[in-house]
Amino acid sequence: MNAKSQHAPLTLATKITIARILGIPVFVLILIYYKMSLVEGDPVEIYRPMALVLFILIAGTDALDGFLARTRDEVTRLGAILDPLADKALLLSAIILLTRPSLPELSPQFPVWFTLLIISRDAVLLTGSYVVHAMTGHVHVQPRFTGKAATFFQMAAIIAALIPLPLQLFFWIVGIAALFTLISGLQYIVDGVRQVESTPHA
Repeated sequence: MNAKSQHAPLTLATKITIARILGIPVFVLILIYYKMSLVEGDPVEIYRPMALVLFILIAGTDALDGFLARTRDEVTRLGAILDPLADKALLLSAIILLTRPSLPELSPQFPVWFTLLIISRDAVLLTGSYVVHAMTGHVHVQPRFTGKAATFFQMAAIIAALIPLPLQLFFWIVGIAALFTLISGLQYIVDGVRQVESTPHA
């Protein structure tokens, strides 16, 4: 990271990330309006593809801002903070709004255990990062294939719910996403324990 990137936090990549974050409330609002129309018994079906397109757009530009940051040598601390925040906000808002028993008329929906698994993993990782930092003075997060796979299949499950795909295929994707979410969470916990054990204590 050079001096230029340190003093230019609003790079093109960061602006794209901010645009992604600003798009999340719009996505949430569209889904809420769709669910309200279901409750009123007069579904406005155009909301569903609108939410789908916006979700794909926000999720898809995640790779774009990362690519621009690396190729333009514009990696910044602000971008490093906002990028995962945008991902988590998008995923959690979509999954929570599409979780049973939010609305019986909405199909398919995520089972409650799936949503609790994702929230619990993120809560454990956040708490664990704080504990590791407090005990060692630093936190080293080793990117894992399972973590990336969990994010990919969570996004795929959301897309499957918004399309919507047949229930059997939808729940297969949910099951795969749950498996990678659980495995990645356990791996990050093991990594955290190893960091604490390998740090010399006074």
